[in-house]
Amino acid sequence: MSAALKDVEALTESEAAAELARLAKEIARHDRLYHQHDDPEISDAAYDALQSRNAAIEARFPDLKRADSPSDRVGAAPARGFAEVRHDAPMLSLDNAFNADDAAEFLARVRRFLKWPEDDILAVTAEPKIDGLSASLLYVDGVFERGATRGDGRVGEDVTANLKTLDQIPKKLAGAGWPARIEIRGEVYLRHDDFAAMNARQLEAGKSEYKNPRNAAAGSLRQIDPAVTAERPLKFFAYAWGAASAAFADTQTKAVERLAAWGFSTNDRFARCDGFDDVAAAYDALQAGRADLGYDIDGVVIKVDRLDLQDRLGFVSRSPRWATAWKFPPEQAETTLERIDIQVGRTGALTPVAKLKPVTVGGVVVSNATLHNDRYIAGWRRADDGQVVKTENDIRPGDRVVIQRAGDVIPQVVRVLDATRKGRGKPYAFPKLCPCPLKTAVVRQDTSLGAETAVQRCSGEFACPFQKREHLIHFVSRKAFDIDGLGEKQIVAFLDEEIIDGPADIFTLEARNAELKLEERDGFGKKSVDNLFAAIRARRATPLGRFINALGVRHVGETTAQLLATTYGSWEAFRAAMDAACARDGEAWDHLLAVDGIGDAAADALARYFAEPHNRDLLDKLLAHVAPQDAERPASDSPVAGKTVVFTGTLERLTRDEAKAMAQRLGAKVSGSVSAKTDYLVAGPGAGSKMKKAQDAGVEVLTEDEWFDLVGE
Repeated sequence: MSAALKDVEALTESEAAAELARLAKEIARHDRLYHQHDDPEISDAAYDALQSRNAAIEARFPDLKRADSPSDRVGAAPARGFAEVRHDAPMLSLDNAFNADDAAEFLARVRRFLKWPEDDILAVTAEPKIDGLSASLLYVDGVFERGATRGDGRVGEDVTANLKTLDQIPKKLAGAGWPARIEIRGEVYLRHDDFAAMNARQLEAGKSEYKNPRNAAAGSLRQIDPAVTAERPLKFFAYAWGAASAAFADTQTKAVERLAAWGFSTNDRFARCDGFDDVAAAYDALQAGRADLGYDIDGVVIKVDRLDLQDRLGFVSRSPRWATAWKFPPEQAETTLERIDIQVGRTGALTPVAKLKPVTVGGVVVSNATLHNDRYIAGWRRADDGQVVKTENDIRPGDRVVIQRAGDVIPQVVRVLDATRKGRGKPYAFPKLCPCPLKTAVVRQDTSLGAETAVQRCSGEFACPFQKREHLIHFVSRKAFDIDGLGEKQIVAFLDEEIIDGPADIFTLEARNAELKLEERDGFGKKSVDNLFAAIRARRATPLGRFINALGVRHVGETTAQLLATTYGSWEAFRAAMDAACARDGEAWDHLLAVDGIGDAAADALARYFAEPHNRDLLDKLLAHVAPQDAERPASDSPVAGKTVVFTGTLERLTRDEAKAMAQRLGAKVSGSVSAKTDYLVAGPGAGSKMKKAQDAGVEVLTEDEWFDLVGE
């Protein structure tokens, strides 16, 4: 990130919470632009910097991790226009290493997790990280049956017909030894010469050029008409697999050899390495020869070679523990910052956006960059003694600035080039009033502890049109109520014409239509209105997790909403618990904080939301039309399914991370603290206060061996 941002180690808890909120929103937006629209605004380096800062803050403040944390999210929801495909096994993302120290630490972290002796070789593989579009190919009895994009990692777009047009994707697997059912994973990409030829044809036809090979490949694969895809010179590298009905190799190296034997193109720069020195040599060689490969790469992927070790390492959040992507350094360019605009988000946060004179950086045209907050713009810097000081290198409209990029997502402003020139414009004045028609005062956000943050918000809350609009757009969005036919365009129009003023009004549209006559309005017709009303009726009974997510409580996104739904089971139980938790003490508050994955920030946001009379009134009106459905309990015959488990002390047969992963896989809920709701405390040597608390509360205490006996593993 730019030097204008405060060092993570220097952040207060309140500043960290505000920064995580900003990062979650910003990264989600760029995910949608990149994965759904193939139209990124920022570079890969800038995107990686956002992700890296988010991860660093979460590591320092684990209790502040948000339910909508980017570290738990892969890609974006599938775009409409294609049928949805649920992957047999999730298509996860990779963590990143940005320098040699990061790559060395990845290998050290793997060794620590496995308790691998320092003097024993830990074999890994290194291969180019292709800058294309990830795809998953399902083969049944050796025949290509279905192809899909990554989507959000669990559900992708069905592009089977389009993938069948690629010569490098076999319709039937060659050789023998393939599992009866297997998902082949790989990357769809364009070679540089093919991309140049495509752009030449675009210009000849009087059309605009494609931005870069990755976007062109993604757009080509996601054509509604497969005949269009067939005209594009797409290529495919196979490098991995998802679910497989049977094992077919014992190492990554042998598995890739099998993929080649089955008829897939695999990368000839794939290498097996016996340690960090070998990995570093492979990285240096690929970076030096990058321009001669003939296709885009943005780093080197490192994977643990032995598949049994990959299984032991498992996954954390959205990525595997056994792999990382060592990224290449970013690229830079100079441009002019023409003006600074202010955007108001769903929570009222004012985000300044730099409008740049368009500039091409590494093959991508960029024209926007986030400026984060007023302090970032003003040029506050942290001096060597740790003090925050103001410099002359603030950011003003008209400045020449350096933009940094690596890959395909939003750029960051690295520095101002001409900060000392004569005739420079006045310092940018951050607005004191919200740009909404109400001109509501802008206030600096405080945390629940009263500490000041860098975020400034409109104080109008739901009365602010920007916030009301964003709240309602979120309410009907895909991961909330998912009302087909009611999107951003319709919400904005209905608000402007005062057809709706809150969520409950959506469910009265049909009853009011004799007066509204929506079918006579532009963009509607009788059939579309009938479909809209049917979609609204279908959402009167909605899953509890979606309902909670739709409320738009700060720090409570899709993942946390589902966690709350599973924990409390029903709306009645959840509402009663939140009402009781408003006092921030007592059993309800302790139970909320004991839920693994709920930190202080989310708990405090829930308490504030349910304590606010306006929100309670909004809920009462909404519940007159909607009945949240009880959460589904995970089906499992495990003896610990649905039980709450706490691990403490030093485990000898498993690392703590492995133990937690095992419990969650068996359907248990893992908590970080002991309470009356705890079913089992698994205690190793050195167990301390948690052991005493469990004994006092009558919680069943198990040794590690007794835990294994209980779960039958």
